[in-house]
Amino acid sequence: MIGLSLAGLIVCSWVALHVWGIFFQPLTWPAVIAAPLLILTQSWLGAGMFIVAHDAMHGSLAPGRPRLNAMIGQVCVGAYAAFSFRRLNVCHHQHHRSPGSADDPDFHAGDPMRFGPWFYRFFTRYFGWREFAIVTAVLLAYLFIFKASPLNVALFWGLPAILSALQLFVFGTWMPHRHEASGAAFADHHNARTVPMPWLASLLTCFHFGMHHEHHLSPSTPWWRLPEARREALRLASTGPAAAAGPFHDPAPGSRSR
Repeated sequence: MIGLSLAGLIVCSWVALHVWGIFFQPLTWPAVIAAPLLILTQSWLGAGMFIVAHDAMHGSLAPGRPRLNAMIGQVCVGAYAAFSFRRLNVCHHQHHRSPGSADDPDFHAGDPMRFGPWFYRFFTRYFGWREFAIVTAVLLAYLFIFKASPLNVALFWGLPAILSALQLFVFGTWMPHRHEASGAAFADHHNARTVPMPWLASLLTCFHFGMHHEHHLSPSTPWWRLPEARREALRLASTGPAAAAGPFHDPAPGSRSR
């Protein structure tokens, strides 16, 4: 119920701000002062839509209810940019089976340290002609049927969509999985690291998805429990190898992609 309640809050807030920004937000003084905050909030909520869909992929949004997970996941990624939940789901489970390898669809094995080529590969893998056609149709409807302002559409739909895509990529893919010329190697075969930051910064950047090593250790842990998983991992590390396994652990090899 916690997960579903948070998901409902994120989705409803995203929809409300989407409609308000495109159709009702004035861009005249002094109301225009709120525009930057609205753009950043909508970007953050857009990242949240993906995180909700991500939990649905792992079945942790509504445990034991695969159809409900799939329905909510499709609503989130479909409303965001006409993505296919089924396709994203297949690719994400492949990512968990082969993280940071040539078989990982979210990894750029040919250039694992450079941001630009990796982001381009990441973006074009999921946003293809089908998504472009649907988004274009919605855009034309907004402009010519509902008479939305082109500037409002660009500021409160286009810009937040791009910013949230960057948020998800930077904090959920590139920083956790990139190779570094110097520094410590990855802790284990998950080829993932956690991006250290305070709790609030972790929430605001990508709904705690920067705690990526913990996510790979326990894919079924929902986003809002990742800080708890992080604390448990640090506690176990501080007590040494003799500590018993806690509730957040690396699943058996045959279930890592769940």
